[in-house]
Amino acid sequence: MPQNTSKPSLVRRTFLIGAGGLAAAAPGRSGERPRPERPGHPTAQPAPEDSYRPAYHFSVPDNWKNDPQRPVYIDGEYLYYYLYNDDYLAGGHGTSWRLATTKDHVSFIDRGVAIEKFSNPNGDCWSGCVVLDREGTAGYGPGALIALVTQAPQGTQGQYLWYSTDKGRSYSPGPDYPVLPNPGVHDFRDPKVIWDEERGRWFMANAEGKRLAFYTSPNLRDWSYVADFPREDLGVLECPDLFKMRAEDGTEHWVLGVSANGKSQGLPATYAYWTGRFDGISFTADNADPEWLDRGFDFYGAVTFEGHDAAGQPDPALRHAIGWANFWDYPHNAPSLVTDHYNGDDMIVRDLHLLKEGGRYVLTSQPAAALRQYTIQEHVLGDVVLSGTQDLAVHSRAYELSCTLTWDTAAPPGNIGFELCRAPGGGRHVAAGAYFDGGFSYVNRRPTFNPGAGGESQVAFDTAAGELEVRILVDHSSVEFFVGNGRVVHSHRAFPLAGDDGIRLFVSDGQAVYRNLTIRELAVP
Repeated sequence: MPQNTSKPSLVRRTFLIGAGGLAAAAPGRSGERPRPERPGHPTAQPAPEDSYRPAYHFSVPDNWKNDPQRPVYIDGEYLYYYLYNDDYLAGGHGTSWRLATTKDHVSFIDRGVAIEKFSNPNGDCWSGCVVLDREGTAGYGPGALIALVTQAPQGTQGQYLWYSTDKGRSYSPGPDYPVLPNPGVHDFRDPKVIWDEERGRWFMANAEGKRLAFYTSPNLRDWSYVADFPREDLGVLECPDLFKMRAEDGTEHWVLGVSANGKSQGLPATYAYWTGRFDGISFTADNADPEWLDRGFDFYGAVTFEGHDAAGQPDPALRHAIGWANFWDYPHNAPSLVTDHYNGDDMIVRDLHLLKEGGRYVLTSQPAAALRQYTIQEHVLGDVVLSGTQDLAVHSRAYELSCTLTWDTAAPPGNIGFELCRAPGGGRHVAAGAYFDGGFSYVNRRPTFNPGAGGESQVAFDTAAGELEVRILVDHSSVEFFVGNGRVVHSHRAFPLAGDDGIRLFVSDGQAVYRNLTIRELAVP
């Protein structure tokens, strides 16, 4: 999808318009360009005390990033491209494709720009995808990497072909004309291509307003329309996704995903998906209503990509996901522009598995398995029995907190949770927990500085279960709350002040136990 091209103001006050300052919680709750080969986490360098640069999440080295592009696995590493504007701070517009590489989904190496914006007559480069053309079907030789990229000369979106013969470090433009021309519609973008092994051809899902359109091709150049997947109730669809995955019970299923906006129905505006059947032409969903990979406010433009085992072989039961830590309601509302001279982070890369739950197959998410290898200090606090509040002695701005919340089902408490990013005197914080009176898990960012749209996400949970496993990632300007087996995740941007590094536990109207409470401070060197 394109970058919002409105010029950002560099006045900090502007970024925080509408943000929650010292507001109380809701009633009843506690509420020059970097050279290639440098680490993709500039936190390894000295930073201002009030830095919002994350310690262990991916962030752009400078200026601006938005959409992730689906990573591709080559020679033992994943090539991760993303939309990048190198003159954003100067008021420039348009995006190129910048490349970072990773072997473990946590530590990234910046490799510089792979596709320059405005470097051919078709304008800048929006979202698309890269595929490995093993047999050279596109005419650039076996093993070439082919990028199908949306460009919009004279404002007309179409899909253009670029190719790489240096293992993805740089790309050259293919034909000047679109390989998939616009038939005369306003929204026509974000092609996602897979190789259909069974039929020996390429298959594309393309976002076209309120439908996903499907096309097939023998060579990545000549495309034929075959079917579509309409959806009238989820806004303008963007960044489609299609893949096959093996569930934990051994069965195989197709999954169709898309960045969608369900806010008009009280639903998220993140990554929606359906499981179903794919016959090489059309996709038939198992259920009309989508599932959501994230129930927070900041997991947009997400992509999933193939997992591999230790030997580098594809693992059909493992997939990964990465999402942009932002949303178009407030794309420029980031104090990192002042403190760190950039705007663009991602949420943590996730490991995805597919399981059967209540008659439906659903995706579960957990932080990338390698994350705990980046622990710089571990605090094992054991079991904490609590009624009321307890402030922890641990203070940090970048950590993972994990525990299992347990309670007496015959006398459940009203609310169990955490005040994260807590100011020294209280007041400012982000609240996360389980609210029994309403029967939902939640993250409430209203009590601290935040982007200013959306305050609290809520998702139902089983209050009669007696326990709830939680993992929470906090990193300078984000909070991610993984609930249970990761079926539910709340991802949020928040902008606590530099000294807001406290953690408070609270149990309201009853008692609960925080079992095996552990905090791991994290950083990528």
